[in-house]
Amino acid sequence: MVTNLKPGRGRPRGFDPEAALAVGQSMFHAHGYEAVGLAALTEALGIKPPSFYMAFGSKAGFFGRILERYARSVLALEEILLPGRAPDEALAELLESAARTYAADPERRGCLVLEATRGGDDSESAILARRVAEERRGQIRAFIAASHPAMAGLVTDFVACAMSGLSASAREGMNEERLVAVARAHAAVLRLLLQRPSGG
Repeated sequence: MVTNLKPGRGRPRGFDPEAALAVGQSMFHAHGYEAVGLAALTEALGIKPPSFYMAFGSKAGFFGRILERYARSVLALEEILLPGRAPDEALAELLESAARTYAADPERRGCLVLEATRGGDDSESAILARRVAEERRGQIRAFIAASHPAMAGLVTDFVACAMSGLSASAREGMNEERLVAVARAHAAVLRLLLQRPSGG
């Protein structure tokens, strides 16, 4: 149960949305969006459904806020893709950090955002996740374009495919050592790509 969340009518006194998001993030990451029902959520949060709807609007709204929270706190791009930093160095760190993060928790393997994008085309969870994933790709593309404008599209796609593969492999049980080796292999290819002249 989330600290400061108590059952009762309406919104409980001392309701902590950030704590609720942390609990929800853990549940969705471990089990997937579709497998986590409203009853399980409200029980874990220690609130009644009306309180949940008052705070978050809907399960989808709750999940959307969790995806944004996850994107800000896990592999925060702003801390890695620093202006002026060599792109091959930054992207190598991003990939290796992703590999280590995706394998860190046996119960929550892979990337919450990327794994959620694999839902059905019309599922609300996949639509929300794809929006966040595209925003993150946009950040990567802008970072690369600052030094290698002609390569920005290709390199961004390469990094996105690499991270998706790392996430899926972690989800399937590949351990950290193997994932890091794969991430470093991708980084070696990136260095070759970024050696091309920035104008072509």
